[in-house]
Amino acid sequence: MTEKKNRIIRLTRPPVVLASAGLVGKKEGEGPLGDCFDEIVPDATFGKESWEQAESEMLRRTIELSLTKAQRLPATTDVIFAGDLQNQCTASSFAAQTFSLPFCGLFGACSTMALALCMAAIGLDSGAFATAVAATSSHFCTAERQFRHPLEYGGQRTPSAQWTVTGAGAAVLGRANAQPGGVQITAVQLGTICDLGVTDPANMGAAMAPAAKETIAAFLRFSRTAPDDYDLILTGDLGAVGSELLYALLKKEDGIDLSPVHNDCGLMIFDRALQDVHAGGSGCGCSASVLCAHILPRMQRGELRRVLFVATGALLSATSTLQKQSIPGIAHAVLFSLDN
Repeated sequence: MTEKKNRIIRLTRPPVVLASAGLVGKKEGEGPLGDCFDEIVPDATFGKESWEQAESEMLRRTIELSLTKAQRLPATTDVIFAGDLQNQCTASSFAAQTFSLPFCGLFGACSTMALALCMAAIGLDSGAFATAVAATSSHFCTAERQFRHPLEYGGQRTPSAQWTVTGAGAAVLGRANAQPGGVQITAVQLGTICDLGVTDPANMGAAMAPAAKETIAAFLRFSRTAPDDYDLILTGDLGAVGSELLYALLKKEDGIDLSPVHNDCGLMIFDRALQDVHAGGSGCGCSASVLCAHILPRMQRGELRRVLFVATGALLSATSTLQKQSIPGIAHAVLFSLDN
């Protein structure tokens, strides 16, 4: 039975990661993690007629690949939890319909992968599901068209801006003991919205950093742990600006030095010195692809044993930005542990 203590939800029958997959575009494949991804697709259209259809196809392929690696058929899978950045989560909806499975569409901006994992893990621990998929995607071209400018516009990007990752990640989760000795989700924590009044949509790192700080500090406090109890505390995706703000906020308000064990998916996926992505990567597919293609395989190899994954989201829309509203931020936490 799931046990909630303070804000941490401890899973008494921890779900296990049966398999995961990450798929990215050409630019992401040229970055430092290029060798980790299951597939690098050089054609950003994925053979489709629009960027939006391309993102759906990318997510569909990633979910299909994760199920294949897990040796699960759609018919033996109970549910898909997925989301993206497109209006009404259409990339996920069109991708999910090809599997004819129960579907829960989620929106948490760039925090969506952690949110999907939280929902899937709670459902598995409760006994409602035996197998569940958590997946998210983003596409540079769909995000630019929806949130910023037409690609043809060619506007300059500010130093604090981040590059939306063309990528997708999917993890197949099973009930406890479905794969002895595997990577488990042992606890989750749903975040609360933090809004410090940041209004610049080109500075999402600053908007999301307070939420990351709040979630991490609360998880450490309620679990009575310290940063060095973890092999890695992974955020996604604060980028360079948000990561520095996270360090400063935790040090000033909580006396916590996170830097020795912290990394950020937005800093890992690109080489900022060579790839002209300014403050780093962003988008639902950033943390999803890094987690599913790089971090979880490292855990399965025994290189990491305890990872706190904290995906962050900037909850803005094109409408709220035009209306000069501030950008609320949120961060959800998922604790991965390698079963002994």
